[in-house]
Amino acid sequence: MNTTLRPVSALRATPGKQAQGKGCAQCSANFVTEDKDLELYEKASPRLKGKYWHIPSPTLCPDCRVQRRMGWRNDRTFYHRKCDLSGKQIISIYPENTPFPVYHQSEWYGDKWDPMGYGQEYDFSRPFFEQWHALMLKVPRLGMDLVNCENSDYCNYCGDDKDCYLDIAGEANEDCFFDLFTKYSRDCIDCTFAYHSELCYECIQCYGCHTCRNSMYLDDCSDCAFCFDCKGCRNCLLCTNLRNKEYCILNEQHTKEEYQAKLAELNLGSNNALRSVFDIWKKMRIERGIYRDMYNLSCEDCTGNDIKNSRDCHHCFNATNCEDSKYLYDVLDAKDCQDLNYSLYKPEAAYELISTLSMKFSAFNMASHYCVNVYYCDLTNNSKNLFGCIALNHKEYCILNKQYTKKEYEDLVPRIIVHMQKAGEWGQFFPLSICPFGYNETVAQEYMPLTRKDAESRGWRWAEEQKAEKEYMGPKMEVPDRIDDTTDDLCEKILICELSGKPYKIIPQEFKFYKKLGIPVPKRSPLQRHKDRNVLRNPRTLWKRTCSKCRKGVQTSYQPSRPEKVYCEQCYVHKVY
Repeated sequence: MNTTLRPVSALRATPGKQAQGKGCAQCSANFVTEDKDLELYEKASPRLKGKYWHIPSPTLCPDCRVQRRMGWRNDRTFYHRKCDLSGKQIISIYPENTPFPVYHQSEWYGDKWDPMGYGQEYDFSRPFFEQWHALMLKVPRLGMDLVNCENSDYCNYCGDDKDCYLDIAGEANEDCFFDLFTKYSRDCIDCTFAYHSELCYECIQCYGCHTCRNSMYLDDCSDCAFCFDCKGCRNCLLCTNLRNKEYCILNEQHTKEEYQAKLAELNLGSNNALRSVFDIWKKMRIERGIYRDMYNLSCEDCTGNDIKNSRDCHHCFNATNCEDSKYLYDVLDAKDCQDLNYSLYKPEAAYELISTLSMKFSAFNMASHYCVNVYYCDLTNNSKNLFGCIALNHKEYCILNKQYTKKEYEDLVPRIIVHMQKAGEWGQFFPLSICPFGYNETVAQEYMPLTRKDAESRGWRWAEEQKAEKEYMGPKMEVPDRIDDTTDDLCEKILICELSGKPYKIIPQEFKFYKKLGIPVPKRSPLQRHKDRNVLRNPRTLWKRTCSKCRKGVQTSYQPSRPEKVYCEQCYVHKVY
């Protein structure tokens, strides 16, 4: 997912709308703010004593804004450390010796500590972000962001998971391992954006699928392998753009007996055979596949990719059931929102959020849930009318974790906003210079990679690489080529990733899955496999190019230099259906 190229299409205003152009304060790229953007900023602005304290137009371009937000989210860099409350050994997104306390989630949500005990007076002689950072260094932080999960400690940003491992941003999954943004699924491994699926492996953007592997963009399919953009298919191999087919190979119809014979001949239980088939699949997708300009479903006036059941949403990626919104990334049910990442459960009139649930009339918040009229808050839940708070729950009229009356709050917040305006802070998200994570630990590095030198030159942290060898015990071994050649003691051995050279292990549940489905033990570590899937995904950027069929101009996440045949919606529907 290389998003370093900046497309002209993402920076231009929609024709017919008033737009104010400016240069980005960070990268100098030109971008525009439209009248509709200003209307949204007003909806998200705080209203105190009947007056709106308007959020100003952004000074950073959309790409730099999303980079800044993603730099505050650590998905998968985990550490072993002690909980600072109980002293027990835990898994955490923070290493030992942090300047702030870190608690296990069960204790962080408990009643043995009070975040209000860290409250501080607002000091008008110091910048707001400096004071907020001082508060952050005192208040205990959540070791892993898990809610109502069972036997899933080695997961992050998950809710209602059971018996999962390294599931990231999952919801209501069971026995799922090494997945990203997978929801309501069971027994899935190495899947990215899989929904309501079961027994799937190495799948991307799959919905309602069963026993599918190494495939992308599948809906309601079962027993399919190495397929792309198929719907309602059963027992298909190396196919593209099929609808309601069965026993097809390379888009050609076969009998059941022919299909099963060919499948046995390919021997997908061998790593060597698997690589050969993957190469065929890669070539086939380019030569035979028909690609939509935007993979949007049941949408009206939307631009971006992977948008479903939405209207009037622009430059959005992986957004579902959204309306009148812009710059959404991995968002569900949003209305009148802009600049949101990983925000679910009906956010409304919200701006610059990341990792949130059900936030309304709020802006500049992280990892906060079910709040109204809160600004510059982190790890705050079930609250309203807060400013600059951390880790509060069921609170109102607090500033920097200090309690005020309604009158005191409504008198003080405008003064703070004026103070922030003078310092150039009002309307800015939390700067990465005060972030506790190294840039290389965050999802920002996945989408917008930097070198250590580049990150540190901007004043951003860079984390030292962990020496993983010390975490593993047991003999090293070569990965057998065939799953049939493996024995149960494999899970006790250390494997070395063929690409990164880093050690990894196979967990027993994972090994059982491979044996059940006849999948060879992977020769790459879970992290490398995640990176490999990211390479298959399109960048979250739009370019202008022409339909490969009718030559009409389209916007698409496929760069003009790429070889895929990209069709406009009309030509795609005519060809595929």
